[in-house]
Amino acid sequence: METDQKPQVIYRCKRCRRIVASQGNVVSHEQGEGEKCFKWNKRDNSKGTDKKPECSSIFVEPMKWMQAVEEGHVEEKLWCLGCKARLGSFNWAGMQCSCGAWVNPAFQIHKSRIDESAS
Repeated sequence: METDQKPQVIYRCKRCRRIVASQGNVVSHEQGEGEKCFKWNKRDNSKGTDKKPECSSIFVEPMKWMQAVEEGHVEEKLWCLGCKARLGSFNWAGMQCSCGAWVNPAFQIHKSRIDESAS
């Protein structure tokens, strides 16, 4: 039996510690070109840095706890079932990540609203 298996990452609501996703639920995406991917008036590209921006959210697959998804909404905010804190939002047509990549469909959870821990 091998023991070099990585522990799975668990994502919890920062406010009530309820589990909202695990690493297995995360939908990966290729990082975009950062500010170059946004409209000129949305982002200031005068910094001149070529550093790739870090994603400020994770994108997950639709899950049972997402009540608005279960109710058939096309786009809505995602609320924690435990404490009703806003965790993110979703849109079946897709959304643009902070890195500039387009994710479709998008079930976005903001990293600032969750804690990451190994199980």
